[in-house]
Amino acid sequence: MNTAEPLQKSERMMWVDATRGFAILGIFVVNIGAFAAPYFLYGGGQEAWPLAIDQFTEALIDIFFQASFYTLFSILFGFGLQMLKERLIIKNIAVRPFLFRRLVILIVFGVIHAFLIWHGDILLSYGVIGLFFMAFIYRSNKMILIWSVFMLSISVFLYTVMLYNLRTFLGGAHTSGIHMAEKHYASDDLSVILGQNLNDWLYSNSFVSYLLLATTLLPLFLFGMYTARKRWLHNPHEHRRKLCIGWVLSLIVFFALKMGPYLYGNPVWFSCVQDNIGGTASALFYLFSITLLARSPFGQKLLKPFSYVGRMSLSNYILQSFICFVLFYGVGFGLYGLIRPIEAMGIVVIVYTMQIFVSKWWLARYRFGPLEWVWRSLTYKERQPLRERK
Repeated sequence: MNTAEPLQKSERMMWVDATRGFAILGIFVVNIGAFAAPYFLYGGGQEAWPLAIDQFTEALIDIFFQASFYTLFSILFGFGLQMLKERLIIKNIAVRPFLFRRLVILIVFGVIHAFLIWHGDILLSYGVIGLFFMAFIYRSNKMILIWSVFMLSISVFLYTVMLYNLRTFLGGAHTSGIHMAEKHYASDDLSVILGQNLNDWLYSNSFVSYLLLATTLLPLFLFGMYTARKRWLHNPHEHRRKLCIGWVLSLIVFFALKMGPYLYGNPVWFSCVQDNIGGTASALFYLFSITLLARSPFGQKLLKPFSYVGRMSLSNYILQSFICFVLFYGVGFGLYGLIRPIEAMGIVVIVYTMQIFVSKWWLARYRFGPLEWVWRSLTYKERQPLRERK
């Protein structure tokens, strides 16, 4: 009987792993702000951090990182599912049951992460929305592209119109939310911390916000699948011209929609366009940049450290959350609300550098990251070999 097998090291595309690793860095840059203080979720950051260096740091994060890297990771998620589907078909294994099992296991990871570590989890959403993705796995390239553009443009348009009509009510700080978060996350009672975490998850996952997330993530999954089918990342030498055109176009849209709003006050009502259209453009710009950079020996050497983190992206993502849990909450070092944005970036550099070295050390000895191994073993319904062959 044929059995599915995980991708072997010799089959991996280093630049795709490097892009995943780069996305993990970008996600951490954004997530640490939400972990360290209540202002990302409840507003009020400008008043809390009046120093120019902190305002400048927040602006850089908003332009170059916010909504750029979960978007990038979403494209790669769809890319990876398409590659897995192709391997399953070659081995004559039913695709939908296999992918369903893989996504359900991801949902379990997401539930644990969202409710026991951090409310800002994305894995639960990936797993749930990924189930809808399966409805498209046998659709034509044309249909996939039409649906992805249609869903993204319609959802962003409708939500932006709603925000514009409510623009006079936007932008204020939710003071009671800020005070409750500061009080509860500083507690040394784990149940109080987890209770606030649940409250924040419910606050940030309303029906409208989740519907918007679904109609923006699913198009990105579909575009990742489309990219895998077109083999643009598989054969960058062959598709260099297309990649260069994509690089230029995505750069223009990236700067126009991510940096452009700062020329007229960066209005809150425009944030949906800025994040979901501008963020998609910036994600594609980073993806094309890394793929093109990897064509040269120097580029490959430069990107190699990111590839170590990327090959263990699930483990490193959860590890970042666990480290932040210990650093910022009252059961750990209790730094919640005490770290400025510029200081948080210092923590990012230290932690991510550590992750590069730990990931390199681990992968020299083992085939998968620890959580990747658990996920694979459960998905393939048998214990996967973990130790690297010598």
